[in-house]
Parts: sequence; structure tokens; C-alpha cells
Amino acid sequence: ALGPVPLQMARTQKNKATAHHLGLLKARLAKLRRELITPKGGGGGGPGEGFDVAKTGDARIGFVGFPSVGKSTLLSNLAGVYSEVAAYEFTTLTTVPGVIRYKGAKIQLLDLPGIIEGAKDGKGRGRQVIAVARTCNLILIVLDVLKPLGHKKIIENELEGFGIRLNSKPPNIGFKKKDKGGINLTATCPQSELDTETVKSILAEYKIHNADITLRSDATADDLIDVVEGNRVYIPCIYVLNKIDQISIEELDIIYKVPHCVPISAHHRWNFDDLLERIWDYLKLVRIYTKPKGQLPDYTSPVVLPYCKTTVEDFCMKIHKNLIKDFKYALVWGSSVKHNPQKVGKDHTLEDEDVIQIVKK
Repeated sequence: ALGPVPLQMARTQKNKATAHHLGLLKARLAKLRRELITPKGGGGGGPGEGFDVAKTGDARIGFVGFPSVGKSTLLSNLAGVYSEVAAYEFTTLTTVPGVIRYKGAKIQLLDLPGIIEGAKDGKGRGRQVIAVARTCNLILIVLDVLKPLGHKKIIENELEGFGIRLNSKPPNIGFKKKDKGGINLTATCPQSELDTETVKSILAEYKIHNADITLRSDATADDLIDVVEGNRVYIPCIYVLNKIDQISIEELDIIYKVPHCVPISAHHRWNFDDLLERIWDYLKLVRIYTKPKGQLPDYTSPVVLPYCKTTVEDFCMKIHKNLIKDFKYALVWGSSVKHNPQKVGKDHTLEDEDVIQIVKK
């Protein structure tokens, strides 16, 4: 189905006049792709179909890489060194090589097999693997240091094709559908690619004829399509360059300057601490210690929250949904308060390594 559209795109000369034609083709392509990613309705697969890996732990990291780049060695060595459970948890399709404990957080490591070989064209079990990939908090792309760039491009293209955007923020575009009034386009800064005509032709492809669009940054046709599609996920990504035992020190110095890259040797377990530190930075987890009344805080098992949900209410919900019903106030010690302890309500935002005591009604 994808034949003619990319060809037309390749044949179209790029200039102002053709910009909206290209935008239209891009929108068409995005729609075709979405049909591939979203499973067709109709009864759905029976219970045997589902292969969603149970989400355990505080964060989930997906490993993607071509065969023989040392992905399984890396996974088993990381799990072997830092794992708290020796027993492997097997699921029907993917294995969870382990749950590692790092800085008090439980982090699930997932191998995402077969994403690369044409999975976005709906081949094989690819689709379910992608569904899991989209739930990861971080993706590690494992590359062979001797041939990294070709692989990197292919993997990135595959993930992009599934609506996964790596190391990027959602486009700063306001989009609001209406019942009437046509297309209103406002731009708060100069646009190099999108004009009213292009925007209208992209929206027309989605049968949208009435909407308010606000462009708050210099946006591309792809950005607009991402916002209209509304099913994109934005996931941080680290490129892990494996097999550094096979290169020179000079080459290693160059690699160290590449953004989002961590060089390692999975086999020799070199530079794992650097990798884990980088993983921790990218996950942006917030650890909260609990303090029962009249006792010392428990520093061994923090409650771990994602950085976007760190209010006292989020903390209570993570422990048990009934806790918020009986909530009176909380006492907090740490960097989020002005004096220790401070009495706070459920809307107070907690910071990493705060200590909290919940007072019930």
C-alpha cells in the first residue's frame, strides 16, 4: 500500500509551490501507517493473543538492536550484576531478562525482539512488540561500535514509523477542533514551512475543515501531522555503543562527544556504571522516603514516582487509592519545603529524596 506515495514524494521538486503538495502526501502516508499500527477491529484476538508484559517496578527500559550487536550479553550482564531476582520471569513472547535495582528503584529491562525486520509493515508478532515499546520510559538502542550509523538510521526510522519520537518534545502547536468557522491559523513566530494553504490541505486529508491552529514555534508539516494524529509518544533514548574493546583510545574520545551516546563493552562489563548513571538521568525518577509516626525514615525502599507526577496526591495514589480519602495533611522534610518538617496539603510537589509522613483524619 505504501508504494506510490513515497515515490511521488521523491519525484516532487521542493519549492514554495509544492510545499503544500508534499504536506498532503505526508499526511496520507501517516494515515496509512496508522492503519498498520492499530490492530483492525472485529472481535479482537482471544485471551491467548495478549502478550503485554506485566509492568513491574518503577520504570521500564526497552532494548532494541540488530542481532549480534551484543544486546543479550548486555541484558544478561546488567541483570546479572544488578538484579535482585535470579529467577527469570518468562512471558509467552518476550522474556523479561530481569528487574534491576538501582538507587532504590526497581527497573524492568525488556528485550524488544524483531522490531527491526519490517515490523512496522505489520509482519509477524512485530505489532505487539511495538505496543510494548510504546510503554517504555526509556529506549536503549544497542549498536555495534564498528558499524553504528547504518543501524542507527534503520532503527530510528522503524521507531518513528510506529509513532515513537526519540529525544524530542511534543511540537508546540495548539490544535482545537470546532463545529464551524473554518480553519483559523495563528503563528506567534515566522514559519519557514507551513502556510495557510499547506495547513488546510493537511487538515483536509483528515476531513477537518473547522479548527483553530496556533503555531508557537517554527513547525514542519510532520509536526502538524503528529499533533493531529495525537497518538505519538515521546521517549528519551540512549545509544549504547558496544564492543569498545575493538577500537582505539582516539576513536573512543570521538564517540564520547556524540550526544546521547554511551560506549560500553557488554562482554567485559566496561563502563556499566556510566551507562546506569546516564539511564538514571534520562528516567528522571523521584524517590520519596516514608516515615511512620515516631520512627526513623525508611531509606531502604523509597516510593518511586515519575518526574511529571510528584505531588503528595500522586504519592498517596501510588501506595493505595484509599489513602487519599483519609488524608488530613502531610509532614515533609527535604528540598521541596522551606523548613523541616513542613505541613503540606495534597497539591504540594515533592522533590527527589524528600521524606514524608502522612497524617490521617
